[in-house]
Amino acid sequence: MSWGVRQAGAGQGAAAAVPLLATLSFLLSVVEAQVAGVLDDCLCDVDSIDNFNNYKIFPKIKKLQERDYFRYYKVNLKRPCPFWAEDGHCSIKDCHVEPCPESKIPVGIKAGHSNKYSKVTNNTKELDDCEQANKLGAVNSTLSNQSKEAFIDWARYDDSQDHFCELDDERSPAAQYVDLLLNPERYTGYKGPSAWRVWNSIYEENCFKPRSVYRPLNPLAPGRGEDDGESFYTWLEGLCLEKRVFYKLISGLHASINLHLCADYLLEETWGKPSWGPNIREFKRRFDPVETKGEGPRRLKNLYFLYLIELRALSKVAPYFERSIVDLYTGNTDEDADTKTLLLSIFQDTKSFPMHFDEKSMFAGDKKGAKSLKEEFRLHFKNISHIMDCVGCDKCRLWGKLQTQGLGTALKILFSEKEIQKLPENSPSKGFQLTRQEIVALLNAFGRLSTSIRELQNFKILLQHSR
Repeated sequence: MSWGVRQAGAGQGAAAAVPLLATLSFLLSVVEAQVAGVLDDCLCDVDSIDNFNNYKIFPKIKKLQERDYFRYYKVNLKRPCPFWAEDGHCSIKDCHVEPCPESKIPVGIKAGHSNKYSKVTNNTKELDDCEQANKLGAVNSTLSNQSKEAFIDWARYDDSQDHFCELDDERSPAAQYVDLLLNPERYTGYKGPSAWRVWNSIYEENCFKPRSVYRPLNPLAPGRGEDDGESFYTWLEGLCLEKRVFYKLISGLHASINLHLCADYLLEETWGKPSWGPNIREFKRRFDPVETKGEGPRRLKNLYFLYLIELRALSKVAPYFERSIVDLYTGNTDEDADTKTLLLSIFQDTKSFPMHFDEKSMFAGDKKGAKSLKEEFRLHFKNISHIMDCVGCDKCRLWGKLQTQGLGTALKILFSEKEIQKLPENSPSKGFQLTRQEIVALLNAFGRLSTSIRELQNFKILLQHSR
C-alpha cells in the first residue's frame, strides 16, 4: 500500500544510494541512536523486540501466511466512500487486485457462502442454518447437530458493541476472495491529493487533536507555523494515556505501511519486466531525522509500540484457539492440523515474551468515565475503518482494510479478557467470537508488522554497506 509516494525514475535502483554516500553514515548513526532504548508508555525496549521478532516470530509468521487458511481473504473493494465523492481512483496497473476464482478457493473456506444465492439454499431452512453455522469459517463443518445449533445461535449474537471496525458483508455479491500471496502490498504509484486526503482525514479528524495544535497531524503534510518536528509532539504529553495510545497506533500503522513500500519499491521496469526492491532514498525521505525534522525516529518507535499491542492481543487470544473445538478448517485434514500446530506454536512464543504492554492500565478510571472514553476510542477507530473505503487504489484499499481490521480485532481481544477466560472447552461461547475474516486479518496484520521490523533491520544493513 503506497500512499503519497514519489516515483523513482527507471534505472534508479542500483544508483539510488550513490548521491547519499556522504550522509548515509550520519543517517545510520542517528537512526540507531534514536530508534533504541525503552519505548514510551511501556517497559519494553527496541532491541528486545528486534531479537524476539527477527529470530523467533518472523520465520513462523511468514510460514503461517502461506497456509491456505490465511492466504485467502474475502473483501468488498466496491463499497462507496461514505465521506466524499472519490475522484482519485488509481488507473496504474499496479493498483489492480486480481480476485481469486471460486474454483481455487479451498472447499472448507467457501462452504459457508458458496450456496447462499442458489435457489435451493434460499428455499431450504436446514441448508440456510448450516450456512449460518459455518459462516465463522474457523471450525470444522462436520459438527454434530447440537453443535451446529449452538453455532447458529452464536452467529446471531449481536456483538456490535465489541467491534472496533466496520466489517464487510461477506455474503454481498460484491465481496470477492483475494489471494494475498498473489496481491502483495508494495509500491503502486498511488499518490497526490486523493491519497493525502485519506491520511489527513484519519489524523486531523480522528486522532483526538487538541485545539492548540495548528498544523495537520498527517506527518507527511507540510508544516504550518513554528510547531514543527520534535516540538510538535509536545501536545501528546497533555493527553491521557488512552488518547496517546490511539495516536501511536495510527502513526505506527502509517510507519509500517511506509516501510513496506520502501522495501518493495518499483526500481525499474525494462521490457515490461518490473524490478522490485529496497529504495534507500525513499526510506530517507520518510524516516531521516533531518528530512523529517525529528519525526522519523518517532514514527519508527510508534511502529514498535503497535507491534507490542498486537503481540499482546495474540498472547491473550491463545486460549480461544487452544480449545479442541476450534479447527482451522479448509477441507484438507492434514494441512489443517499442521496449520493449527504452527499457530499454537506462535501463540506459545507470544506468551513467552517477557515485556508485554499492560492493557489494564487503559480505561482504569472511574467506571462511568472509563466506559465513555472506551466508547469514544472505539468509535474513532471504527470511523477510520470507514475511511478505508475512500482509498482510490484497489491494492492499497485491500491492505488498508485488512490491516485496520486486524488492529481492530486486536483491540477487541484486549478488551474482552473476561469473556475469553470464560470460554467453554467443548462448545462455542456467546460472549466472545471471532469470524474467519477477523482471524485472517489479525494474523496477516501482525505479519505485516513483523515484516516491517525485519525490513527495518535490512535497511540498517544496507546503510552500513553503503558507507
